Amino acid sequence: MPRIQLEKLVKRYGDVQVLHGIDLDIEDNEFTVLVGPSGCGKSTTLRMIAGLEDVSEGEIYVDGVPVSHLEPKDRDLAMVFQDYALYPHMNVAQNISFALRLAKRPKAEIDAKVKEVADLVGLTEFLARKPGALSGGQRQRVAMARALAKDSPIFLFDEPLSNLDAKLRGQMRAELALMSQSVRKNMIYVTHDQIEAMTLADRIVVMHGGYIQQQGTPKELFNNPANKFVAGFLGMPPMNFMDAQIEQRDGATFVTGNGFDLQLHDASAKAANTHGKRDVIMGIRPSDLRFSEDPAPHRSLALDVMVSEYIGAQSVLMCKCGDSNITVEINSEIPMALGETLTFEVDPARIHLFDRESENTLKI
Repeated sequence: MPRIQLEKLVKRYGDVQVLHGIDLDIEDNEFTVLVGPSGCGKSTTLRMIAGLEDVSEGEIYVDGVPVSHLEPKDRDLAMVFQDYALYPHMNVAQNISFALRLAKRPKAEIDAKVKEVADLVGLTEFLARKPGALSGGQRQRVAMARALAKDSPIFLFDEPLSNLDAKLRGQMRAELALMSQSVRKNMIYVTHDQIEAMTLADRIVVMHGGYIQQQGTPKELFNNPANKFVAGFLGMPPMNFMDAQIEQRDGATFVTGNGFDLQLHDASAKAANTHGKRDVIMGIRPSDLRFSEDPAPHRSLALDVMVSEYIGAQSVLMCKCGDSNITVEINSEIPMALGETLTFEVDPARIHLFDRESENTLKI
């Protein structure tokens, strides 16, 4: 599979610059997900790789060959769009084989390829149907099968599941994950849904404001976010943030604020001391707060329960700590009442600290 490189990629629309010098290497046979909020530049980046948008500055390389001057048809890639873009007058088999028929491939080769990709995406029994007789998920499978039939080494997805309902989206995520294991292609996938990114990606590229904020495996980004934006964007429910100060007392390092006083240890204490500033932002994920009736000193938060959302095995609590709103994931079997004050222990190793001005993660 080819290696894709974006080098100092810039995109402008008139006087408005939407991409600011993107550098990105996409390795062989990698499922890369570009994720971020609307307007961050992720779809624009994908469309530039596809040749559907011109490059204002910089270059796109495929195996070291510059391709930004090539037409889309000459880039040897396949793309699945947010809307299915199927031909309504053609049946499923004809939609899947359209590019092959256009290239005047032999009929036997076309029939074999249609059967192969239809089996792969579960469409064999629907080959004679037209798109109007299919569900949304089945139409999206046809769009994927059409792209697979082209047999290109690069496969691009532009928010392909965003038009589906929640249940079907979850099903299609699982099918995509299975397909990516059986099809050796470089896959670049754009989404605003961080759950899709976390469950599908070999590597996530988080974008915001036309810049890459951080890239890495889902686990790396979840556990070691580069800044407050990445920390808050990845994870559901999102990370809690609280204004805090660093204090030194009796040879120990503490992070304190309205309603809390927590002792830092090891890496977090070293990072706080290296930082040298007093004002910080403290981040704690809802899943890292553990209900405790007898917590250790300086390792807990006392939270006033305001709202409880029961979601089965877990409940999500909306709480107050001083002047901050705090979200907690808790076993739904734990007894509690609205208005009650509960104590939650915090592992010091799971406390994230960010610079108050730059919002970057404090590092040793």
